[in-house]
This record gives sequence, C-alpha cells and structure tokens, in this order.
Amino acid sequence: MGSDDATAAGNERTPEGLRTRLESEYSAELALLGSERFRTAAAGGPPKPEPLLSAAAESEHAARTTFAEWAADEEDGGARDAFESVVDQEAGHRERVAAELDEWTPEDGGAGPMHAYLRGRASTVERIAGGMVGRPLVSLRTHAQLIDFFENERETSDSARRAALFRDLRAETAGTLEEGLALLGERCGDGKWETAELVAGYTIRLAHDDTADALRSLGIDPDVGDE
Repeated sequence: MGSDDATAAGNERTPEGLRTRLESEYSAELALLGSERFRTAAAGGPPKPEPLLSAAAESEHAARTTFAEWAADEEDGGARDAFESVVDQEAGHRERVAAELDEWTPEDGGAGPMHAYLRGRASTVERIAGGMVGRPLVSLRTHAQLIDFFENERETSDSARRAALFRDLRAETAGTLEEGLALLGERCGDGKWETAELVAGYTIRLAHDDTADALRSLGIDPDVGDE
C-alpha cells in the first residue's frame, strides 16, 4: 500500500481505518512499548527471565479479571460471548506463563492504571475498543519484546520453549484484535467511531505512561533509548 492509500485508509471510518489511525497517532507510545526499554521496565531493572515471566503472568491475570467483570454484566449478547472467550484465553495464557515459574501468585496491589481504566468502561463500544483493540495493540508490541528476549538468551531448552510460548500468545492476541475490530465494525455508527478511537487511544497512552513511569523510577529517561 502506498503512502496516499495508507492515508486514505486511515481516514476511513472502518475497522482497518481505526487501526491505521491508532498506529499512526500513537506511534511514539507504541514504539516505547515495543522497545528493549519495555523489558527493563517490566523486570524492574536489568531484564532477567523470572521477573519478566512474573510480569507477564500478572498482565494475563489482570486481563482475565477485566473481561470476567465485563462478561458478568454485558447486555450485548455477541459482545458478552466475545468477552467470555477472552476470559478463557487469558486464563490459559496466565497458566501457561505461570507454569514457567517455580511459584507464582497474583499480586494484591490493584489493577494498574490501564486495567483500572478499562474496568470503569460501561458501554459495549468502549469495552471492545479498549479491551479488544487498544490493549491488544499494546500486547503485540510487548509480546514481541519477550519473544526477542528469550530468542536471544543463551540457547537452552527453557529459552527456546519460552520464546515459542510467547509467539503462540502473540498470535492468539492478534486474533483478539481482529475480532475486536470486527465487533466494532458491526456496532459503530455515527459518532461511535470517535468514541472507539478515543478509548482505544487512551488505553495505549496509559500503558505507555505506566512503562515510562517505571523507567523513571529506575533513573532511566524513557525518551532516550534503543528505538
């Protein structure tokens, strides 16, 4: 697709146009989440397998809880079915990541900024946009960084298995994104595309700001780094 075609697609009020606009307008935020600095933030210091796996398990647990809350009171039957499917997927993700750790239990420190925001969304379009579009656009970048970390760790059966695990999780997350875009395509009429874009974009921004804050707490400038 040429640049003019991409611009035209980004201006369309369509599922693909929404994705194009989000990836363009939040390119700086997504770049940080898709950089090596994300690994440092997630690990709370120099990236090592155990803290990265723990952070990943916590992220999957938070997502499962968010979608479970939505599924419990969602009135739109199609959206509710989608949320229930994501609950099962995220529970599976959590268990598969936790199995790589000797011991793991969820933290009691709250949902974190992104999931606290998502759990406050009441409308169907906002929930789909934030949870099944904005959040997966974040996760595709962060999963890619975990894949890269384990692929480049010294060659062991553990590192190869863990890289394969996150490749699988990333592929399944891409499926969630596609489903979310399709659901919005069925539900976004006049005015609702703007709402979807605002919520998805703010979800991305919150994930970025949380990562940036974690880096600052380590004495690292989030605006200066590898990418």
